[in-house]
Amino acid sequence: MAGRVMVADGAMGTQLYARGVFINRCYDELNLSAPALVLEVHQEYVKAGSEILETNTFGANRSRLTAFGMAERLRFINRAGVRLAREAAKDQAFVAGAVGPLGIRLEPLGPTSFAEARDMFREQIQALHEAGIDLLTLETFSNLSEIREAILAAREVVGPEMVIIAQVTINDDGSLGDGTATEIFTKALDELPADVIGLNCSSGPRAMLEALERMAGHTTKPLSAMPNAGLPTTIEGRNIYLCSPEYMAQYARRFLQNGVKIVGGCCGTTGEHIKAIRSEVRSLQPVQRPAVTVEGPAQQAHALESVPAAKKSKLGAKLASGKFVTFVEILPPRGVDASKEIEGARLCLKHGIDCINVPDGPRASARLSAQVTCQIFQQQVGIEAVLHFCCRDRNILGIQSELLGAHAVGVRNLICITGDPPRMGTYPDATAVFDVDAIGLTNIVSNLNRGLDIGGNPMGSQTELLIGVGANPGALNLDEELRRFSWKVEAGAEYVVTQPVFDLDLLEAFLKKTEKHKIPFVAGIWPLTSYRNAEFMVNELRVPVPEPFMDRMRRADSAEKARQEGVAIAREMVERVRPMVAGVQLSAPFGRYTMAIEVAEVLRDLRDEEKNWQPI
Repeated sequence: MAGRVMVADGAMGTQLYARGVFINRCYDELNLSAPALVLEVHQEYVKAGSEILETNTFGANRSRLTAFGMAERLRFINRAGVRLAREAAKDQAFVAGAVGPLGIRLEPLGPTSFAEARDMFREQIQALHEAGIDLLTLETFSNLSEIREAILAAREVVGPEMVIIAQVTINDDGSLGDGTATEIFTKALDELPADVIGLNCSSGPRAMLEALERMAGHTTKPLSAMPNAGLPTTIEGRNIYLCSPEYMAQYARRFLQNGVKIVGGCCGTTGEHIKAIRSEVRSLQPVQRPAVTVEGPAQQAHALESVPAAKKSKLGAKLASGKFVTFVEILPPRGVDASKEIEGARLCLKHGIDCINVPDGPRASARLSAQVTCQIFQQQVGIEAVLHFCCRDRNILGIQSELLGAHAVGVRNLICITGDPPRMGTYPDATAVFDVDAIGLTNIVSNLNRGLDIGGNPMGSQTELLIGVGANPGALNLDEELRRFSWKVEAGAEYVVTQPVFDLDLLEAFLKKTEKHKIPFVAGIWPLTSYRNAEFMVNELRVPVPEPFMDRMRRADSAEKARQEGVAIAREMVERVRPMVAGVQLSAPFGRYTMAIEVAEVLRDLRDEEKNWQPI
């Protein structure tokens, strides 16, 4: 660890659950009753490149085992856990004894004293130490007092030489469950006799990265990071959710850039996540150690050939033929009356707009179903719709069901997005799902298009969904945005729609950096309505607006002049981007569809000019 980064393994509990173990079982006892199952999970991580394997003993302490009537088997369960991990690791990985919280309240909030807690930790760690672990991992602690007792018990048992990793789980704001701030618990852990301190579980990699950045300023000890695969829900004290391996690997890189020396995964992570993380680590710090190979069953491919984009929809055909396309964005209504939106769509059809783009709960708002709104436009207006499909509100089962449903009712054009978190909306306490992000969603749609369900199993039929994704040429972290864009294309993206863009130099630079991917770009154009609207773009949506545009909006001395100036700026942008991109998406701010139509008319004027142009 002094010389390079180490890759740990991923989830055990959720992997056992995925293999059919009921959630009410004692998972630690499976070391005795279903050792082959536990060994299979360990081997999957060794195959993926894990260099540290945690034993299946997270809850194998006296307190938790008593709840299952298995306290007398504590020593056997822990020793079996070490034996199984050692069998999988052989000489390719280190074996870490895994120790979790006791699952009971300590003084002063509960009846268990600190001395009793330390005794229980000592008992479990003694069994792990006798069985021959290489190091010890204390994980998922949310109480500073409890992890203190665990660390002290561990050092009493294993002596001064064995490496002890001490990890806590945090809230979104970086605090412990008892409210202890990041800086405070970091300083406390720094003073305790643990060799590595860090974070695991929690609410996914984003919040963990922010906390690790703060921790780095308060300790000189090596840091570890083992996040959940996405935002979690709590089941039996463990948090379970999924996001794409690519997304986790992206954050692994950022963890390493902040000094993390051990990186792995927690709930919801699989061998595929660890494989992607391992690849990322090796790209940053190549090592000479040969890759581990563990024989697995051969997979037989059942995928069908995906239907070409040109045959999926009218939009797909237009993009494939090189026709310049125009979208207008229309939000679903807040209630059941969609008459205003229908009239807006009819106006768009009358003026030659190709598609209506329908956002899915923008700014985490509660509106009529975006899919139903698309159906209404297609059936009652006769204009093709593009469905935003976000990951916030659906688990992967719901995602598959709704995608199949969209295809069945004729909604074939998608833009796959992660979605705004609930805290941005009017119902900040609403529960977000985020089983996957936009990259994982793109993978799911791509599989459905090849006749495979979310588990990679053949369905007997296939969808014909045109896969669009989002991109932000003005992203603050452009390297990250470019990497995510590349992963989206690799996952199966067939066209991309940008966030609203005003600085066209940024768009041009983004197009140049992504030209190798050769998929159509549709540029987002937003007609400004006022100087205040421009300030909102810059300060709240973080969309760069060039100062000349800001000055023009500032000088408009009436609402109507501001509206006209906003349309004029948008028309100028459309003229400039037309040679660069495959189309434009025009927003209709605050339901002002005529503004989008006025902007689109510049395209008709340009076509008329080209038609009448004669060479000298």
